[in-house]
Amino acid sequence: MSEPFGPEQQRIGNQQREEAITALNDHFALARLDIGEYQNRVNRASAAQSYYELAELFRDLPQPHPPFLAPPSVPFTAVPPPPPGFAPQPTQPYYPPPTGPQPQFAGPPPGMGYPNPAAPYGYDPITGLPLSDKSKIAAGVLQLFLGNLGIGRFYTGHVGIAVAQLLTCGGCGIWSLIDGIIILVNGGTDAQGRKLRD
Repeated sequence: MSEPFGPEQQRIGNQQREEAITALNDHFALARLDIGEYQNRVNRASAAQSYYELAELFRDLPQPHPPFLAPPSVPFTAVPPPPPGFAPQPTQPYYPPPTGPQPQFAGPPPGMGYPNPAAPYGYDPITGLPLSDKSKIAAGVLQLFLGNLGIGRFYTGHVGIAVAQLLTCGGCGIWSLIDGIIILVNGGTDAQGRKLRD
């Protein structure tokens, strides 16, 4: 009576031989095999005909082994049958939590029906300080055209600068002209230090 045919008698092909030789190359590079033993095993791998012959080449070597020599995975055990009278409970569908940035729901932005009494004209987006009730465009235009009388500085509440411009005719027109351009470009502040709004 013949022996039963097992996996160790399975025939192999060129792909398995090449994978075995590649793994032997790795062991040789790690100095696990000397040159004579390496050549002997490569020759045996090239001439191997069965799975068993290739497995013997790696029996005394640690990983890496060729992929086809990986140990078989543990078979699944049979699930015992449910006890009599057992009724499975219906399951709820699973919805994974959302990933990525989520929208943030904050209160309404300033000026959307809920004015802040401390900053009725909103806040400066850069500094976060309240904005002035005075406009930089109005202050700049007043300073350009009526700067000799200091009207732009009276408008922003800077009374000391306004009086000085009034007494010097706006620094002969030069000071008031430059002051008006600076207010239009950079904005400036009112007498309380709040930034002029656009």
